[in-house]
Amino acid sequence: MNQKLTLIAGATLGLLGVALGAFGAHALKNSLTQNGRLETFELAVRYQFYHAFALLVTGLLMQKFVANHLQWASLLFLLGTLLFSGSLYLYALTNKTGFAMITPLGGLLLLGGWAVMLYAMVSK
Repeated sequence: MNQKLTLIAGATLGLLGVALGAFGAHALKNSLTQNGRLETFELAVRYQFYHAFALLVTGLLMQKFVANHLQWASLLFLLGTLLFSGSLYLYALTNKTGFAMITPLGGLLLLGGWAVMLYAMVSK
């Protein structure tokens, strides 16, 4: 992803993180609590926010470091967040464990994003 798309993705994840966090805290709180999935939902929101900020920082770093590597990092952050947080949202809302099986793949993509970001900074 180029710098502009990376920054747009970061801002979008941040916006959706606020919206989903508020929706979960108000409209879904009783349902999530009854299903024992409030912490799962909150974890999804938290990681979404962490990686919204990671995307914003990555976009800004593209001006200073090797943009090609950081483009890969941003793609890994975005895909990882969609899989990690997305699967946790679905698991929290449906209580179907099949969705939770996708979460580790998202986590691996997030780790990959951080590793590629580190590589971009040390290889300059």
